[in-house]
Amino acid sequence: MTALSVSAVSVSAASMSAASMSAPTMPTGPTVSANVAAHLAALADRCGWSGRAAFFEGHRAWTHGEVHDRAERAATVLAGRGVAAGDRVLLALPDGIMWVTTFLAAARLGATAVLVNPALTADDHRFMAEDSRAALAVSGPDLQDHFDGVPWLGADQLSALTGPPATLGAAAPAPAAEPVTAATPLYIQYTSGTTGRPKAVTHSHGDVAACHDLVGQEVLDIGPADVSFSVSKLFYAYGFGNAFAFPLFSGSAAVLTADRPGPALIDDLVARHRVTLLYSVPSSYAALVDERGTGHTACFASVRAAVSAGERLPPALGERVGELLGAPVLEQIGSTEAGHAFCANTVWDNVPGTLGRPVPRFELELRDHEGSVVADGTDGTAEGELWVRGPTVATGRPGDGGWLATRDRARRERDGTYRHLGRVDDLEMVGGITVSPLEVEEVLRQHPAVREVAVAAVPTSGARPGCAPMSYRRPTRVAGRPTQVAGRPTRRR
Repeated sequence: MTALSVSAVSVSAASMSAASMSAPTMPTGPTVSANVAAHLAALADRCGWSGRAAFFEGHRAWTHGEVHDRAERAATVLAGRGVAAGDRVLLALPDGIMWVTTFLAAARLGATAVLVNPALTADDHRFMAEDSRAALAVSGPDLQDHFDGVPWLGADQLSALTGPPATLGAAAPAPAAEPVTAATPLYIQYTSGTTGRPKAVTHSHGDVAACHDLVGQEVLDIGPADVSFSVSKLFYAYGFGNAFAFPLFSGSAAVLTADRPGPALIDDLVARHRVTLLYSVPSSYAALVDERGTGHTACFASVRAAVSAGERLPPALGERVGELLGAPVLEQIGSTEAGHAFCANTVWDNVPGTLGRPVPRFELELRDHEGSVVADGTDGTAEGELWVRGPTVATGRPGDGGWLATRDRARRERDGTYRHLGRVDDLEMVGGITVSPLEVEEVLRQHPAVREVAVAAVPTSGARPGCAPMSYRRPTRVAGRPTQVAGRPTRRR
């Protein structure tokens, strides 16, 4: 399992937070108890969001109303290709409006979308198509030969068939949404496959709603005035929540790009679209800081908060990113199996250097290598493997009580926050002593001349065989320790 990336088991959606219920443009009551595509279209109409921008792609803005209209027409096309309730539709598409409308079209028909990285190899694509029993694969023409033996639809064909309403008119009436429950499968994502073939994780219509309620609302306080940009792509759980679920459920907007965002593109998109919430991973933030330095840059003036996930965020890097953006950096952790984040810093409660506290309705435990819960020590802290249970957690194992072993090591502090200590298999035996490479990296990273560092154990031989830690360091361009700067208000206004 990878640190931070959303899950399968069906659950009822959470109620909206008190903050969101007080806002006149936000819905009240349970988020979804029916087809999520139909629910989102009705929600946009009821809350007056239909004319507001939902997605920015290139120099084009797509309103919430346009997105749902195109999705209904795309559903007609998919139905014409034989897609029906219960079928699985594989999406190997880059981030863009076509990805969004095809996903919603499949949902409207009661089908399950299979989300895959379009940059994977033909072998990986064939495996996922076969493993998921896909009834149809949708991709660009360049990937058609990756799906031999599977009915295929080119994205260009779908785009032409679901073009502007004036072109289609009554030729593409939107089919009525398929009745579903909160437990009906909505989409499938694949784990990273670091220990073998990737494993499928299924999410329900209720899961995606809970993802927005518990993270988008309770953690980030997202509202219609927000504009999000996620470096993580839509086929990842992290990106799916950030750039799909959050904007459509909140009436806000997200910036989509098929390109891999580097520092220059991030600068451009954030400044052009006045991004308020930036989601990225530590390695991308490090590249941004390295390129831009640590002085606050005017193009980030609109950012009220930055979210970091996917890997551990070194505290020194977090400080440098906060100084560059002039905004707080909120670290969190989650997984494909868990839904989105299950432990997070929030816009109200941010403790730098930690993963924050459990997301509402999620429970966390620290266990030893035998699976027993670790009790707090005399200093009030505890260390062990992180286990999680919550409304969107999929374990796939009967009799486990809903608990998922994350394979991440963590320490619970006296104040209830958690610190990430690495993966459970990251420990090395050096000279008879258990050593954490991450802890060695943290010490080396404190040197002002070190920008990045990686530590790995290398087997030794001779009179005293064992392992010796070896490090790789990249020198920093500017010596000196970064300092924390005061940020702007983190809550939406």
